[in-house]
Amino acid sequence: MSPPPSADALPAALVDRDQWVCWRTQERDGKQTKVPIIPGSTQFASTTSPETWTTFSMARQAVTNTPVDGLGFVFTAGDPLVGIDLDDCRDPAAETPTAWAAEVLDTLDSYSEVSPSGTGYHVIVRGERPEGRNRAGDLEVYDRSRFFTVTGDHVPATPESVASREAALTTLVEEELQPGDEPTASAVDSSPAPESDSSNAAVPVPDDELLERAQNAANGDKFSRLWSGSTSGYESHSEADLALSRLLAFWTGGDPARVDRLFRRSGLYRDKWDAVHYADGSTYGEKTVERAVRATDDVYTPPEADDSSDAPTTTPTDGSSPATNAASADAPAADAADAPSVPGVDAAPPTDELTELPPTHPQRAQARRDRIEALADRVETLLAENNRLRAELETERQRRQELETTQEDSASGWWPFANE
Repeated sequence: MSPPPSADALPAALVDRDQWVCWRTQERDGKQTKVPIIPGSTQFASTTSPETWTTFSMARQAVTNTPVDGLGFVFTAGDPLVGIDLDDCRDPAAETPTAWAAEVLDTLDSYSEVSPSGTGYHVIVRGERPEGRNRAGDLEVYDRSRFFTVTGDHVPATPESVASREAALTTLVEEELQPGDEPTASAVDSSPAPESDSSNAAVPVPDDELLERAQNAANGDKFSRLWSGSTSGYESHSEADLALSRLLAFWTGGDPARVDRLFRRSGLYRDKWDAVHYADGSTYGEKTVERAVRATDDVYTPPEADDSSDAPTTTPTDGSSPATNAASADAPAADAADAPSVPGVDAAPPTDELTELPPTHPQRAQARRDRIEALADRVETLLAENNRLRAELETERQRRQELETTQEDSASGWWPFANE
C-alpha cells in the first residue's frame, strides 16, 4: 500500500474539514467492496454519524497504524462539496482517460484524482447538486451521506483546488442522470431506467412493463402508494421500505439486483439506502433487499403468450372486490384461483383498523411479522452502534492510561533525555 497523501497534496477545502474516515476493502457477495472505518479502530464508520469521523491528521496517522487501506472523505448536507465518481474510464497502463471521461474532466475543471483501482477518477466541485438520481452507468454524483476514497493522485492539467462549478454540475446531472421527463408522484415511474437486459432475468419482462403490471394487480393501490413514497399505514419509513421491497421481490422472481434497481426509482428511496448500517459492512438497502427476498416464498410467473390475449388490462369496474377478481393485466379472466398470488394483498391496513380485527386474522399476523422484522433491523443497527461505542471507549481508556503514565513519570522526576 502506498503512503497516504500529505495535507499539501490535497485541497484545503477537504483537509480543513473534520469529515475524514479510513477505509478497507472487504469481500461481500463475492465482490470487493470499500467500507468506511473509524480512524484508529477496526469498527465500521457511518456516513451519517459525525462522531465516527475525525480530522485529516488523525485519519492520516491511523492509516499508518491500523489495518486499513486508505483515507476517505465524507460528504454532508452541511458542506458545499459535491463528489463525482467516474468508473471504468481510465487505462492504467497508458494513464489516459476515455473520450467521455476526458470531456467530463475538462467540463468540470476542478480538483480531480485517480481512484485507488487506477481505472477511474474522482472529481470534487463546489455547488448544489440538482434533485434526481445519483447514479447511471459509470457515473455517480453525491453531495451527502457518502464517502469517497482519497488517494492524492492528482490528475495533471486539472486544478489543485476545489472550484465552484454550479452550472457545469447542473448540466452534467441533467444530461447524464436525468434523461426524459420527470414522472408525476402519483404514477408509476416511466423515466428510463439504467440499461438492463430483461431477457435473461428471472421474470423476462422489461422494468417499465413489470411496474405497470404491479400497479394494475389486485393490490395495485398498495403498490402505487408505496411506489410514490407514501408510508401511510406503517409505523416507520423502514417498514414501508421492507413492504415495497417484498412486493418487488415477488414481481422480479426474487432477483435481489433487480429489486435494488427498481427500488431506487421509487419515491421511498433515500440516502439511507446506501449507508453502511451493519457490522459486516452491509448497507441498509442490501439488508432490506436480502430480508425481503428471504421472506418471499411465492413469486410472480408471467403467463404464456397464448394465455394472455383475453386478460383484462384494468381493475374490475363491476363493483367486485379486486381480491376476488383477476385484476392484473397478467392474469387470465377466470376466477380468483387464477389470479397471481401477490404477497401483501391482505397486507396490514392502517393500525387503527387492525385493532378491530380478531387476533388470529391474517392481516394482524402479517402486521406482527412485519413489525418483528423491523425490530430485528433495529436490533442489528443498535448492535453495530454498540460495537462502535465499545471501540470508542477502549480508545479513551488507552488515552487516559497513557496520560496517567506520563503524569506518574513526571511526578517521580524521570523524563526521557533529561540529561541532554
